[in-house]
Amino acid sequence: MAFISNGTTILDAGAFSTSLGAMTFIKNVTVSNASTATILHGSSSVVFDSTYPVYVIKYINVMSSAGQNIAMNFTTNGSDYNVNITATPFVAEHSEDDSSVARLMYSTGYDQAEGTDQVVFNINKGGLQNDSDASASGEIYIYNPSSTTFMKHFVSRANSMSEYPGSTDNYVAGYANTTSAVTGVRFHAVSGNTISGTFLLYGIKDS
Repeated sequence: MAFISNGTTILDAGAFSTSLGAMTFIKNVTVSNASTATILHGSSSVVFDSTYPVYVIKYINVMSSAGQNIAMNFTTNGSDYNVNITATPFVAEHSEDDSSVARLMYSTGYDQAEGTDQVVFNINKGGLQNDSDASASGEIYIYNPSSTTFMKHFVSRANSMSEYPGSTDNYVAGYANTTSAVTGVRFHAVSGNTISGTFLLYGIKDS
């Protein structure tokens, strides 16, 4: 028996047929030793268009095959992930042994001024710790990617087990410098290595 509220079917045959909250789960992309992880509108039931004004990507236990940093970029045509990005990163670091690193700093080596590759994990100290129990987790907010008027703003925060080893709390904010609609996001390891991990895509309603 269906449960109907104000003309909308909420529950039918034991399954919810409509979202009950402002944040809607869209897609789980899990990769293992892959060259890239891609979230692309229209591919494998992915929604990444004007349906939602804000999208969130939560990344969980992401690592690369040799401890390299993980980078991302956007696409406007579904094939080329090379949109110009301007971004500012800063990082808080603390080593396990409380001796080699304990600081908060702007990470000049990984900022972008019309660059085409934005590192979003572990922007300082050279990379992730290359151990089987080391990874990065965090989230990225992407605002109004389908706009054909405005730049595409994003904010990222990640924590990771870094190479020294220690904790790196990583913040990046910036924009994709295009007025074309952004249709997807791709993640990859720098230096051509593979990545593993889970990427969860959500949409946030405006009302």
